[in-house]
Amino acid sequence: QVQLVESGGGLVQPGGSLRLSCAASGSIFRINTMGWYRQAPGKQRELVATITSGGSTNYVDSVKGRFTISRDNAKNTEYLQMNNLKPEDTAVYYCNADIRARSSSFYRTYWGRGTQVTVSS
Repeated sequence: QVQLVESGGGLVQPGGSLRLSCAASGSIFRINTMGWYRQAPGKQRELVATITSGGSTNYVDSVKGRFTISRDNAKNTEYLQMNNLKPEDTAVYYCNADIRARSSSFYRTYWGRGTQVTVSS
């Protein structure tokens, strides 16, 4: 059973920083692309950033220069460093990853349950 668990959310003032973590566990053969999404109240879930197994990254324009995605392949963990946070960054943040389990020949996309990030003074 493969699962993703996020941590690191919370309440922060505008201009502050948070670091989110997402650990994949279970019977994992290999992890391909990992990513972070977010969903604000009343809005659709949107892509925030992705990182390939080789380390190539991609960001939505609204977070470029403020957020940094990274991963530790040895720990099956990805991170999202969020700096200069703004109230419009308030959302539930979800991690996802394309994972091939040891029992499978195919990759499947797994999702975490989400962690709340609130930016407010």
